[in-house]
Amino acid sequence: MNRSKRHLNKGFTLIELLVVLAILAMLAGLVGPKVMDALGSSKSKAAKVQIEDLSAALDMYRLDLGNYPKELSALVESSGSNWNGPYLKKRKLPKDPWGNDYVYRFPGEHGDFDIVSYGADGQPGGEGDNRDITSWD
Repeated sequence: MNRSKRHLNKGFTLIELLVVLAILAMLAGLVGPKVMDALGSSKSKAAKVQIEDLSAALDMYRLDLGNYPKELSALVESSGSNWNGPYLKKRKLPKDPWGNDYVYRFPGEHGDFDIVSYGADGQPGGEGDNRDITSWD
């Protein structure tokens, strides 16, 4: 074999690998925050849809029994002779997308009842993913 052919490098140099890694790091830095923002907004949208479903179930409960329940658990647990539930399809109360219980108030401060998810931090107030999602907005 010819000596010059034996020394042909068939792999990548360290510099080439570092350049590729730097490009990947820059892409991750640019794309990562956008992906996380989209994930946070999808959880907020899911919470809003769940709150609307709970509101519809509460309205059905009211039609059957004449008043809204004192607790959300009444949507899945029998509470009288006119009870035609369960009023939720899965027969259990959903958690918000962050795994917390929804806060229900009857009578409500903003309507007949209030339903609130406190967002990712589980605390009232906040911005971004920690923003409250409510039944009256």
